[in-house]
Amino acid sequence: MNKIRQFFSLYLTNVFGVMNDNVLKALVCFVAATWVQPEYQSIIVNSMAAAMVIPYVLFSPLAGKLPHFFRKKNIVKTAKICEIPIMAVAVLGFYFQNIALAMSAVLCMGLQSALFSPAKYGLIKDIGGEEGISMGMGGMEAFAFLGMLIGTFVGSVMSDHNSLTLYAGVLFALACAGVLSSLTIKAQETAEAEESSANPIKFLRESAAIVKRYKGLGHVIMLLSLFWWFCASIQIILIIHCNSYLGMTNTHTGYLLATMAIGITVGCLLGGKLNQHRYMLGQVPRLGIIAGLLMIIVFILPFNTMDNYRALYFGILMTIIAIIVGIFKIPLDAEIQKRVDTSELNVILAYFNLISFIFILGASLTNILITNFLPTTYVFLFDGLVLMAWSFYFLMNYKGSLCYRVRNIIRLHYDIKMNNKEALDVPKGENLLILPMHRALIDPLILFAELYNYKLQPLVDARFWQNKFMGHILNLFDAVQVPDLRRGGREGVEQVQKLDGIVKTQLENGANILFYPSGHITLDGKENIGNRRMAYNASKILPAHTRVVAIEIHGLWGSRWSNYGRTRTAPMVPMLLKSVKFLLLLRFLFVPKRKVNIRFTDITADFREWSQLPRQGFNAKMDEFYNREEDGLVLTKI
Repeated sequence: MNKIRQFFSLYLTNVFGVMNDNVLKALVCFVAATWVQPEYQSIIVNSMAAAMVIPYVLFSPLAGKLPHFFRKKNIVKTAKICEIPIMAVAVLGFYFQNIALAMSAVLCMGLQSALFSPAKYGLIKDIGGEEGISMGMGGMEAFAFLGMLIGTFVGSVMSDHNSLTLYAGVLFALACAGVLSSLTIKAQETAEAEESSANPIKFLRESAAIVKRYKGLGHVIMLLSLFWWFCASIQIILIIHCNSYLGMTNTHTGYLLATMAIGITVGCLLGGKLNQHRYMLGQVPRLGIIAGLLMIIVFILPFNTMDNYRALYFGILMTIIAIIVGIFKIPLDAEIQKRVDTSELNVILAYFNLISFIFILGASLTNILITNFLPTTYVFLFDGLVLMAWSFYFLMNYKGSLCYRVRNIIRLHYDIKMNNKEALDVPKGENLLILPMHRALIDPLILFAELYNYKLQPLVDARFWQNKFMGHILNLFDAVQVPDLRRGGREGVEQVQKLDGIVKTQLENGANILFYPSGHITLDGKENIGNRRMAYNASKILPAHTRVVAIEIHGLWGSRWSNYGRTRTAPMVPMLLKSVKFLLLLRFLFVPKRKVNIRFTDITADFREWSQLPRQGFNAKMDEFYNREEDGLVLTKI
């Protein structure tokens, strides 16, 4: 409750601004559109949407610069004061029934919103700190969609009453309320980074370079921008579709848009709450795919007839979609706030604004293109397919999300217990050298799915990059290519020397690296390092700031993924295909989970002591440590 009170003034300022945006948009769509012939109304509606977002495309770079020169609270206050004369232009447009004046007001409102958007979102961390990000983003977006709800509904109802006094009264009242609430914002503002360019093209290039420093952040921004594309597309098309195909009045359409806004608001609040307690970003692809499938159902089912019950079912289905995409949005918002350094946050937010409103502009253009050749229902099909495709792309290109999904699938088959995991928690300035046992093909999947947030970099033989899919996955984990040690003679010696240099460089640079000392999966259920030299050589060059953690894995010997009963390791791809078949046929429901115990042990002191021994003695000590507990044989099909 204290957190909500901290953010309340910012929430109110945002909600009044969004309400005014949507009242104005609804009036232009429903009232100003009647000033032209029916065949031109679709163009007016889409042009209105474009007029609101074009300023974001052109002026987001400038908005990112403003916090370098002015306090964010002052930017917000000034923007809200400018809203009052903009409403005067809008009222004149309605008075003279002049499309140019009405569109000019929408354009100016878009400019005003664009210029203070990075500042208002940048204030979230200033007000609530790191721990308040999820609450701040969830509340901010929930209040924004509450404003959209009220604004769209009020504007739709007002459009059925031809009263200039009513239009002027509501628009000016909301503008003044926004000014008053902005005066009460309190925040401890942080210093901003070096300023960025105001040239949109140069800004895009410079900001993209900053985004690349945060691995995977570009995918987060693109998927979040897709959310805004999706919402803009649906809002625009419903204004046309509900009237033409469902026979709804402006007020009834307003009811539907308001109900969907309630759904998004509920979804945002729920997403903010859930994101505080679990890794909701891992659920984002699933939510996107579900929402996309529901949009395809909207296209397939016969909702395009003027029937009250069908209109009701249509509204219920669209509201469910709204709730899902509301939950979908918040983990993406929070990820930007969590990962980006405070000094660069405003630049990144400005970049996000620019990208997202390019997407919104694209929604207007694709809607115009589709509706010129096909019925409006095809917009639902197109939106659903795109949302599903991008969500799957995100799953396969964002490490945390992919690990979360793999972890959930693995835990359908395995009961995994992690013991002494705190051994991996090193203080700032230290790094990890992690040395696991190699019991089965699946143990790397288990380790990286369970330890995705430790930023481990595996050392992997260069030959694995020959498979493009495997190479893509390895790149997601910042895997380091190491030379092929199977070569013999002088070339083999050179490869070993090159490998030693790679290990030394990675450790000295503070990377958390992982490799398997044995270099192969056990054939007899026991670890056998033999004549391998990789761990031994690492012990000779181990930096003072590196902690060595050994990982013992028990419970996989005798599983499908182990080498029990084989003379060599089975190929990975056929094994994966068999597991997918096992999963799709739901056979895991009828097989008890296999118990897997993973134990982490800090062996830094022993590792340094063993380094004084000859290589054979060192490897013998490692073997003795790994084989101190016998791995019992349990035969199963998983």
